[in-house]
Amino acid sequence: MDESGGDALSEIVDENLQGGRRQLPGWVVGLMAVAVLYLFISSVSMIGVGLKIVAEDKAGKQFLDWLFSFVSTPIAGLCIGLLATSLVQSSSFTTAMTVGLVAAGDVSLATAIPIIMGANIGTSVTNILVSLAQVRRRLEFRRSFGAAVVHDFFNVLSVLLLMPLEYAFGIISVPTHWIAGALEGSKLFPENATEQMGVLKRIFSQIGKGVHELLTNVLHLAPTVAGTITAALALALLFVSLWLLVKLLRGLLQSRLSGVFDRTLFRNPATAFMVGIVMTAAVQSSSVTTSLVVPLVGAGILQLAQIYPYTLGANIGTTVTAMLAALGSGSAAAMACAFAHLFFNLYGTAVFWPLQFIPISLAKGFAGMAAKRRYVAVLFVLGLFFALPVTILMVIHLLKGH
Repeated sequence: MDESGGDALSEIVDENLQGGRRQLPGWVVGLMAVAVLYLFISSVSMIGVGLKIVAEDKAGKQFLDWLFSFVSTPIAGLCIGLLATSLVQSSSFTTAMTVGLVAAGDVSLATAIPIIMGANIGTSVTNILVSLAQVRRRLEFRRSFGAAVVHDFFNVLSVLLLMPLEYAFGIISVPTHWIAGALEGSKLFPENATEQMGVLKRIFSQIGKGVHELLTNVLHLAPTVAGTITAALALALLFVSLWLLVKLLRGLLQSRLSGVFDRTLFRNPATAFMVGIVMTAAVQSSSVTTSLVVPLVGAGILQLAQIYPYTLGANIGTTVTAMLAALGSGSAAAMACAFAHLFFNLYGTAVFWPLQFIPISLAKGFAGMAAKRRYVAVLFVLGLFFALPVTILMVIHLLKGH
């Protein structure tokens, strides 16, 4: 959509929303918002569906197996976890591969923990893609980009603090080893516990699965092609639904929702934190729940300080799926990786919730820079999530060769 066409369409929608004060009942606008919100969440889920299809195809598996073959040092593990999760957009997928390597004895828990740390960083790239949809409005983009990168700064700061401590003292691996050893073989939950909890996940994945079935069963496209097209369509749906959602938020719903959130879900940090845990555990995707608040901050409905505890809760909530699966299987390797993920996020929260001014200040400052020079946002994504880990892995590989 060219800029003039987008502006014209934007004006039409704005006029209709303003006119809606007289013509459209509030419940109609509410239903519109719910429908658009469903499309938005489904599009985020659909990105993961498409990329996982590519990753699970023969070529994708070969690439990931080759990538994980570079695991030799904690730094390499960190880069592999970051790169693999950025490509697949699923920390659960990366964690599952790591569990397999630990169970097979190919990777020690000490090496697996940095992979999980990297996965925690990589899963937040979706938030930034969501914020880029508002790049044409400088103020909204500054707010939404800040809401997106505060997740990155929390994860990066946690890695910078905890990775040396883990290497020196085993603050994650020691308790994880003990818990996994104590619980090995004990199946505390049904093996299908994650499926039973995944009702919302199934609801929001219907569009992605439908598109995939159409491309593979009706059009008979190869899995890699079908997955790529699914992810591309998901991005298009993401930007369209987000554009519509922002229009609704900027129109009739802004003043109403701001008061509702202040009185309920985000009335205090503890409530926001618990909401983040529960919502992410229910949806089984931190990408979905953290992306959801990005446009709300962009529209001025929520503030960065309000969504920060929610983001920390989402980081912990995303470990619930792996925890249930591990406690249902009784596998020591699965429990070790699941508890390592949990301890990493618990330690990070314990340190950087009281010190929240650090990641929040960094996010605000960087967002202000990106709002003035928008190419900075693109360079940040390409640099942190792709160029940096690839470069480090290449250097490690060359040094190992010598």
